[in-house]
Amino acid sequence: MLVGASSAQENLIRQTSNTDAAKSFRVVKEIPITSVKNQYRSGTCWDYATLGFFESEILRITGKSYDLCEMFVVNKDYMDCATHYVRMHGYSQISEGGSCDDVLEVIRQHGICPEQAMPAPGSLTGDSLANFNVFFPELERIVSSIVRKGAKAPQQHWQDSVQAVIEKYVGRCPDSFEYEGMTYTPKSFAERLRLNLDDYVSLTSYTHHPFRKWFVIEAPYKWRLKPSYNIPIKELMDVLDKALDTGYTVAWGGDVTGDFTRTGLAMLPDDVSPTQAMRQEQWDDWRFTYDHVMLIYGKALDESGKPYYMVKNSWGKSGKYKGIWYMSRDYIALNTVYLFLNQQALPKHLRKQLESSGF
Repeated sequence: MLVGASSAQENLIRQTSNTDAAKSFRVVKEIPITSVKNQYRSGTCWDYATLGFFESEILRITGKSYDLCEMFVVNKDYMDCATHYVRMHGYSQISEGGSCDDVLEVIRQHGICPEQAMPAPGSLTGDSLANFNVFFPELERIVSSIVRKGAKAPQQHWQDSVQAVIEKYVGRCPDSFEYEGMTYTPKSFAERLRLNLDDYVSLTSYTHHPFRKWFVIEAPYKWRLKPSYNIPIKELMDVLDKALDTGYTVAWGGDVTGDFTRTGLAMLPDDVSPTQAMRQEQWDDWRFTYDHVMLIYGKALDESGKPYYMVKNSWGKSGKYKGIWYMSRDYIALNTVYLFLNQQALPKHLRKQLESSGF
């Protein structure tokens, strides 16, 4: 299963009478965000969601709205992934999926550009949106062929052939470009955005590792092996609430294979009360996976007073709420793999823990 791949959505999202019920919501907290995007036929929810998160961070910091380029990230990240695959002698994964860490590291290492500085996502192959149905199998074939069985070294100049495939489908990243009357490189444009890239942290909650420690979440799409800080689920939910209450959006990585509908709702059955043990059990037996990334930007109550979170998806303006999902607090508590957010939004005691742990 690809993280956020729309081609997998039909088979993986189970609709139930409980989650399809008509509901109304009263907004409690809503943080400004940029427009809803459409990842279309690509497994790039991690890219769209995290850039949406950074766009909301820039909006919070500067008051200015940007449309950052997802295909710039794809270009750089897929080459980084291929490099990792070769350095691991083929003992890693080539996939469309990724995590928030990928976008952070691309911006840190390569910079970023606005959407208009590169071709539209699907335009090089005659589509209007990102369509990786042909692109990624071709990329996967060429990368997997680099590390041949019994070879003592990878093929020479393999980077050129991989980069050529990437640029064939998503375009070449610009060395420089014009924006609002000024010339930028991707790195100088990233500096313009006023993001402190050292401020961002990933938090998780599992019992197969000790709490108050860092560990790398064992998920196929987290190939960069960046660690997350482990805390109890109640505390993780408190972190989420505090961040939203103080005006910070949060990128969410989690599972959408259960009670998550195409209509814009995600809620557990009334008789299910999530616990730390339940989270761990479902993670260990693979009922629960890391398969999607979205942006949490607000809080709401339904007609009975039950708490929900307002979440920006990357499937275009689909569903009852035009690309927005209402996800119940219980659903989030059970299905969260990690939260990615600005450490300035954390409670002081938790920030001190991170500092003492070497973050």
